[in-house]
Amino acid sequence: MNISMKIIILLLLMFTFINPASAEQNMELPDPGKLAEKQLELLDLSQVEGFIRELDMELGEYLPDLSLIGLMNNIREGNLGFEWRDFFNTLLRYLFRELLAASSLLGKIVVLAVVCVVLKNLQAAFEKGTTSKLAYAITYLAMITLALGSFTLAVDTARGAIDQMVSFMQSIMPIIFTLMVAVGGPTSAALLHPVIVAALGVFGTLTNNIVFPLIYLSAVLGIVGQISDGFQVSRFAGLLRQIGITLIGLFLTVFVGTLSLYGIAGSVADGIALRTAKFLTGSFIPVVGKMLSDAVETVVGASLLVTSALHVMAVIVILAMAAFPGLKILALVIIYKLAAALIQPFGDTQMSEALDAMGNSLIIVFAAVIAVGLMFFVALSAIVGVGNMTVMLR
Repeated sequence: MNISMKIIILLLLMFTFINPASAEQNMELPDPGKLAEKQLELLDLSQVEGFIRELDMELGEYLPDLSLIGLMNNIREGNLGFEWRDFFNTLLRYLFRELLAASSLLGKIVVLAVVCVVLKNLQAAFEKGTTSKLAYAITYLAMITLALGSFTLAVDTARGAIDQMVSFMQSIMPIIFTLMVAVGGPTSAALLHPVIVAALGVFGTLTNNIVFPLIYLSAVLGIVGQISDGFQVSRFAGLLRQIGITLIGLFLTVFVGTLSLYGIAGSVADGIALRTAKFLTGSFIPVVGKMLSDAVETVVGASLLVTSALHVMAVIVILAMAAFPGLKILALVIIYKLAAALIQPFGDTQMSEALDAMGNSLIIVFAAVIAVGLMFFVALSAIVGVGNMTVMLR
């Protein structure tokens, strides 16, 4: 007989000879809310709190309260403590602010476009006006450099947003998986943890190192194709954009499919194991077994409360990390499209087409940031859903 079997038999004998009346009088179940607060104190949330402080410094006026204690109390009362409608109104207000900030770029582009049109007319008036040709080329390049500089900043913003989301997810995942084990989901945690950690790094890296360079190259080729009529690469630029869109969709599909497959398998196994353990404890250990079973349920309920609060907080943080940089990029898309529409009536179709192509490329950059944010939102929701399913199956 090995040591583990001896310990189990010893525990069974000990609980058998306990006075049931005395056990009922002395054993009181703790309040789930207080137990959840104690669990929260034991968790290492320093890295997560660092991300929240950073967000508060940058976007404090646009974000709701992200206190975990406050979120837990709100969840117990059946609300989140804020209205999603107010949050979306805040996003619209932020977009308007970014449009105002980018309006100077629109003004500069339109002024340079008007100058280019004037120089082009002078070039037509003087057939051999090399000076006007040179001035036109310099002005055109200045406008394209200005637009390309803001495009580069937008891509860098997208890279930073994805890196920030990946770092945040990597810091909060161990905490959520620890709580998943506490609610009786060790199999789900063992299955999902390596999959999600690997997927976070792989898809974030692939988006930054493959999708964004493809989009940037397509924007540059779109500009080059408008400089000379004899060198057309618009089809190739469109192909690169299409490859970028396909990769984003492929990443999202593979991630969600893998997560669903592993999550369902783990939750069923954990639910059966937890239900069996609860039945054995309540049936074969008199009185105390029932109390232990109830105590386990209390601990599981408290862990679910902490998990729900962490989930709400993490969803808000991921939404903020994806939405606000995405709105900055969207503001530039609107500026490029508006500039292209304003320039076209002046007769300079080359500039209009170049700006429109840059706007189309930035739309894909915006879509990539939102897709990664959606991917992480699905991951968080799936993990919490697996934990809830495990408890339901018990």
